Amino acid sequence: MTRTDDGAPVVVGYDGSKPSERALRWAVQEARHRWTSLIVCHAWHWPYPVRPSDPSALDTIRMVAQGILDQGVYQAARLAPSLPVHARLIAGPAAAALVSESHGAGLLVLGTRGFGGFTDLRVGSAAVQVPAHAACPVIVVGRPDPSRRPTPGLVVVGVDGSPAAEAAVGFAAEEAVLRDGSLHAVCSWWDTGGYDAAPPPNTPPGTPFPDAERLKRRAAAHFQETVALWSEKFPDLRIEASFMERSPRQALREAAAHAELLVVGDRGIGASNGPPLGPVTQAMLHHSPCPVAVVHGGRAH
Repeated sequence: MTRTDDGAPVVVGYDGSKPSERALRWAVQEARHRWTSLIVCHAWHWPYPVRPSDPSALDTIRMVAQGILDQGVYQAARLAPSLPVHARLIAGPAAAALVSESHGAGLLVLGTRGFGGFTDLRVGSAAVQVPAHAACPVIVVGRPDPSRRPTPGLVVVGVDGSPAAEAAVGFAAEEAVLRDGSLHAVCSWWDTGGYDAAPPPNTPPGTPFPDAERLKRRAAAHFQETVALWSEKFPDLRIEASFMERSPRQALREAAAHAELLVVGDRGIGASNGPPLGPVTQAMLHHSPCPVAVVHGGRAH
């Protein structure tokens, strides 16, 4: 099978930092799995509000940026000599550049932080802004734990009945298939206020959570139906389903302890009208033990 530029490419943000080097290695593998091309993207800009009086200052910064980009392209080509690799140098902030590139991409990959920020910063601004606004799924690759031994090909996905979670399951299943691995679907029973159920007869108006046990059974049944549907779509994929009675953050972190990738929707059922990324998704970007993929509901992938 010949690698091609016909499919939507994988785009990776690269700035020469250690996190971006890890993202580059991940993106190379994604492009190889998908039999498509890789775009190495680097953004540069003048960091001050007043432009320099000497135009050569901008030329110097651009030349440095080009050198960083060339380094990234060279590393990608060395990792996968047969992979079509393209360079993209963009003037502007990194987050805006990557979001713009996402409109033509099948997948976007970036590190948890670049050269900006302070030393102990776990997740930089771009690693939050890009997943929130990108037009394609985004994988954020963090610093690996040397003591961690992930199960090869294991992909974990959070399921809560939201449109974003539905899209996340589809993406997660495809990722597991690409890795010849398995899928672990996780549903957390914690905030019963997110589920719609008719109250029992004679329940006083305004009574919260009138029948928590019935809501729990309905949620578990809906979760099993969702997993069964994807099992039919991917009959050769081994899918494990876990209905966990704990907070979503705790359930996902526990399930992802031995995973290669954790997949979440941008917002769950309890955050449909909030910020672009729900609190659980943001928590996973900061604290997941493995790389995190963020998938938006209702967007083409």
